[in-house]
Amino acid sequence: MDTFSLENFTHLAATLSFSRTSRERNISPSALSRQIKRLEEEVGATLFVRDNRSVRLSPAGAQLREYASEMIGRLDALCASFEAPRGVLRGEIALYCSVTACYSVLPDIIARLRAAHPAIHLKLQTGDEALAVQRVQEGAADVAVAALPDALPRALAFKTVTRTPLVFVAPDVPCAVAELVARRQIPWSEVPMILSEQGLTRKRVDAWFRAQGASPSIYARVSGNEAILAMVGLGLGVGVVPELVFEKSPPQSVRTLPVRPELTAYTVGLCARKNRLASAHIRALWESTG
Repeated sequence: MDTFSLENFTHLAATLSFSRTSRERNISPSALSRQIKRLEEEVGATLFVRDNRSVRLSPAGAQLREYASEMIGRLDALCASFEAPRGVLRGEIALYCSVTACYSVLPDIIARLRAAHPAIHLKLQTGDEALAVQRVQEGAADVAVAALPDALPRALAFKTVTRTPLVFVAPDVPCAVAELVARRQIPWSEVPMILSEQGLTRKRVDAWFRAQGASPSIYARVSGNEAILAMVGLGLGVGVVPELVFEKSPPQSVRTLPVRPELTAYTVGLCARKNRLASAHIRALWESTG
């Protein structure tokens, strides 16, 4: 039962998708299937229940997932401890964040990490911030810059870096959308909205509209705050993004709207599996938040 197989197994246990795990773990679907079959032979139990339409984790698979996560974390911690007596921390950290977080949240954190531990290598992955917590749960990232969800899974740890309001953003160019939001009473049911496909921001926007007794007129569902700002700047609709994203993004033809009631503020920080913090090099990044 080698570490590579266990890492592939824990990823598959989170995604429940052979095609996705094979793609993200850089292993062919057939090789992944063989690894899972060997693990099932070793433990003497079925790990996944499969049919033509779905993949589910079996009770034995759930037990092995907890064991595998603990073993992987302990091995990383052991390897890191061998470097500690020499005063040098080494290792690679898979770090996931949005493009905006790269230049708004990470610079100070990475600067402190490099100053204290220059031998630690960061493997940066960028994507939709709405997927950050999921990437950590799946094992696709060791640490992610994420928004604190309303209910944090028990296996995860979260460390706050900053808080930022969620703001409505509108085009700052002459267009039909700008005329709609310039009215004394904004007719929200008529305003084309450009919203995230999923994630905490989308949940809070949907809750806000329900509280107003209105339904959003959705022009587009997109991935990533950067796409929202770009489309709003073209005059295509109104969006909602963290104020930090609005302030730190390159200048665009976008302005904020003074909307009441305000949306619940966003807590931004680092997210990691608790057992991964046993690894000294990952803990070093965690502690570099200041």
